[in-house]
Amino acid sequence: MFPSVDHRLAILTVLPASVVVITLLKRIIGNRQNKLPPGPVPLPLLGNVLSLDTKAPWLTYTEWATTYGDLFFVRLLDQEVVVISSQQVAEALLDKRSRIYSDRPYVATLEPFGWSVNFAFTAYGDEWRLCRRLFHQTFHPDSALKFRPMQITRAREMIVNLIDDPQHYHSHFATFSSSVAMSVTYGYQTSPRDDPLVRIVENAMAIGLEVITPERAILLKIFPFFLRLPDWCWGSAIKRDAQVSTHLMAEMKDLPFQYAQDHMAENLSLGQVSMVSDNLQRMEKPDQASKPIFETALKKAATTAIIGSYETTTSTLMTFALAMVLYPDVQRRAQAEIDSVVGGDRLPTFEDRASLPYIESVLRETLRWQPAVPLGVPHATMSDDTYDGYFIPKGATVVCNTWGISRDEKRYPDASRFMPERFLDVSGALTNDNPAGYIFGFGRRGCPGRYAADASLWSAIVTMLATVEISSAKDDQGKVIEFTPQFTTGATRAPMVFPCNISSRSRTHSELVHVFQTEV
Repeated sequence: MFPSVDHRLAILTVLPASVVVITLLKRIIGNRQNKLPPGPVPLPLLGNVLSLDTKAPWLTYTEWATTYGDLFFVRLLDQEVVVISSQQVAEALLDKRSRIYSDRPYVATLEPFGWSVNFAFTAYGDEWRLCRRLFHQTFHPDSALKFRPMQITRAREMIVNLIDDPQHYHSHFATFSSSVAMSVTYGYQTSPRDDPLVRIVENAMAIGLEVITPERAILLKIFPFFLRLPDWCWGSAIKRDAQVSTHLMAEMKDLPFQYAQDHMAENLSLGQVSMVSDNLQRMEKPDQASKPIFETALKKAATTAIIGSYETTTSTLMTFALAMVLYPDVQRRAQAEIDSVVGGDRLPTFEDRASLPYIESVLRETLRWQPAVPLGVPHATMSDDTYDGYFIPKGATVVCNTWGISRDEKRYPDASRFMPERFLDVSGALTNDNPAGYIFGFGRRGCPGRYAADASLWSAIVTMLATVEISSAKDDQGKVIEFTPQFTTGATRAPMVFPCNISSRSRTHSELVHVFQTEV
């Protein structure tokens, strides 16, 4: 797989660094009269790269924030990076000054690994606006409401799979996450298990998410010749990974899109409209300007919907399951609330949501406790700016340290502990603190699918709590299997598969699931 920037590789950057030296000197001279935000002292040429944990940079950034404050400056080789570590500063810059902070930095791995099909990384401009408009038409708050019956149905299908085959719970979470997006985006109904398109998405994500972070893309930016090395040479694994990733991303972009085209007439006759079919109809109208441009943007918008739904929703459900194993008292309290509101003769629906504040607090704490995207997606400045007396240069990468915000001990005492009650006041009502306000990003580049994602997560969590028990796994002697949670690294962060037991809460709950299964 793609190697991280370690000490050996960082030292090698000195050899081809003449261009970097010239660039740095120009910037230093140009910024001499400007006061940059505080930050760790950079080394010549290398900057702060040797001090950064490239596998989990959010940990380093959070540590630096305690010394340098909520806005600080670092240099990674020739890249200027401004790190934001508070929601207040993020809103002041990324929301209120979005005209300056809505671009994306250059990430050298995107194109070689086929990730340019994700418009979340597209530079701010006409192409991004078109992709965003297509996406917004399907996923804006009012439109997202119509997906709720389908999301509840998919959540209940997931429960059937969890009870029948609890060992492969990660796969069932991934199928649920993908099935919602596939239905809305392409009109494609996934198989309950081992769906071929879901498998393509899983395989593509496994490679790509490790390499699209700016910290890791630096290696390819400095050493682009790695993509041209012969197969027998050290470092050629990067080229092979890029080829595999590009192939998988192309499949994920083209195969479901072709399905939507082939089944458009059939789905329309059944009243099933998807993002792709709806926009393909518009593309056939004579006032549609450039069909190739429109189709490319539509493919990007659709692929982005699948990527966003799969990775963040699946990761968050893995976090929820881990929390239920580690904090069984939370699960019992949540189940008691559902039983008191919903009763024992039906399963919860969205009509119950307002009456389940503790379930809402569980969702909020799941988002906060282990953020799926610890550094969000980096922004870039489109012009020079000044904030709080500090100069922020044009072209700087701007990183919002979501992890650091979620670990603020002043805001979240005992932040490493899973405590849903932190979002409830003394009367049991929800507070105004909702981590969704920073988890889904800021400004014009905030997640446009956040309302559908929120509904998917709620439907999955409330349905699991209502029907199944997630508990510690035990060995043959009945002893609890102890484990230390391990997490994936890269652009996203998620618990790796861990030992747990998933079973129906009771015979009554099993019968409710069985009734749903026969109805379907």
